[in-house]
Amino acid sequence: MRKVLLSAIFLIFLFTAQMVLGRPLKVFVSIVPQKYFVEKIGGDLVEINLMVQPGASPTTYEPKPRQMVSLAGTDIYFAIGVPFEATWLGKITTTNPDLLVVRTESGIEKIAMKPHHHHEEGGQRHGETGEHHYEKQGHQHQKGDVEGHHHAIKDPHVWLSPPLVMIQARNILQAFLAVDPAHQSVYEENYKSFINELVVLDLELRAVFAGKSEDSEFMVFHPAWGYFARAYGLQQVPVEIEGKEPKPAELQYLIQYAKKRGIKVIFVQPQFSHQAARAIAKAIGGQIVFVDPLAPDWGTNLRQVASKFSTAIR
Repeated sequence: MRKVLLSAIFLIFLFTAQMVLGRPLKVFVSIVPQKYFVEKIGGDLVEINLMVQPGASPTTYEPKPRQMVSLAGTDIYFAIGVPFEATWLGKITTTNPDLLVVRTESGIEKIAMKPHHHHEEGGQRHGETGEHHYEKQGHQHQKGDVEGHHHAIKDPHVWLSPPLVMIQARNILQAFLAVDPAHQSVYEENYKSFINELVVLDLELRAVFAGKSEDSEFMVFHPAWGYFARAYGLQQVPVEIEGKEPKPAELQYLIQYAKKRGIKVIFVQPQFSHQAARAIAKAIGGQIVFVDPLAPDWGTNLRQVASKFSTAIR
């Protein structure tokens, strides 16, 4: 009887262990596009939870209590460098010391999010008496922010450039191999397929913008598309300045700049106010067009955004 009991206990233990070892890896990602990347590499071997819910901003998001509870049983947290992580990742790891946090943006040199225009006090322009100084991929800081030029906010939108997503994909793969080496071949095969997909997408986007001039510009409210612009030889002209809407003088400058450059479209995203963008569009006889950097179908979204940008800068 004792042998039967011991055998039963052993079988129960073995079955439970197999169930634990055979379960999908539980992972959290910060934003929607990451879910796309992780699914491509992890496939059916992972169960993905999303932190920043659709419609919310990765800048100001606060995790819900139920999300904090879910994190207790999570194997990996894939961070990407969005602002809310600076506040919350420390708290999350304090309560979940066994959680592996993977910074998927590791290895990417980030660019600064700098304003496009510059106004001195009294309406004078910095270093100029005529036109505003134009700085590629950005713009200069206002008077009284001398040190700001060296400490500009780094652009977190690294998921909007296919070449940079290749780096993120490698970091995701390495995390899966470290936590679940038994499925190495599956992860590596999925990774190779995803890289091939990224290469094809990158070539398609390059073809969309082939023949465009080096100063091809598109105006956006929130400067989310700097890495995309850099990858495909474009320049974004942002309306928003480090999270703040433009002051009246800055707004007037943007209107004049858009008229001078023949800009007729202001690109906006669903997560932000459109008031300033609408004011510019009305003043230039143009329109606002939505582009979402947090869309779930990442590849399709980038193709659609590229088409919109290309049309706008003809």
